[in-house]
Amino acid sequence: MNEGFIPTLETDRLRLRAFREADVEPLFALMQDPDVVRYIGDRRIPTRQECWRAIAGWLGHWQLRGYGLWAVEERDTHAFIGRIGIINPLDWPGPELAYTLGKAWWGRGYANEACQAALRWGFEERGFERLISLIDPANGPSIALATRLGETLAGESEVSAHRVLVYSIDKSGWESQQLAR
Repeated sequence: MNEGFIPTLETDRLRLRAFREADVEPLFALMQDPDVVRYIGDRRIPTRQECWRAIAGWLGHWQLRGYGLWAVEERDTHAFIGRIGIINPLDWPGPELAYTLGKAWWGRGYANEACQAALRWGFEERGFERLISLIDPANGPSIALATRLGETLAGESEVSAHRVLVYSIDKSGWESQQLAR
């Protein structure tokens, strides 16, 4: 596949890049942890085939929408650690900043670092005026991350037959936050 239309973003410690078929196995391994999938989609551990289909769908999302999820890897080790990006499937409440990292990489600030890069890209390069994050009410760490990113509670929705909180940040709020740094 020509990955040229999917930009690569780099932070101090991470690389956000296009998914490739070789990512199926590390994604499958990462998603076998019940703690990782506890608040994602239908909340069940996916099969290898479902991981392959997810990657194919995420690549298709880039083709259809011009934005999507990136594979996230450590720059130093090239280890695949998860997925982060902006998605907006059919009938979604809006463009969502979505993130999932493997448990081995929790607590290192990686999600914040990658999400900051995705927010910057979304607001500056794609021109989004508002981005949301859909978070299970019981997912305290994800709520804490959304708050650190400058997102605030904007309401509730139902996604994949689950009630979720809608956190959001608009471009002007994000820009104000950047100036304050």
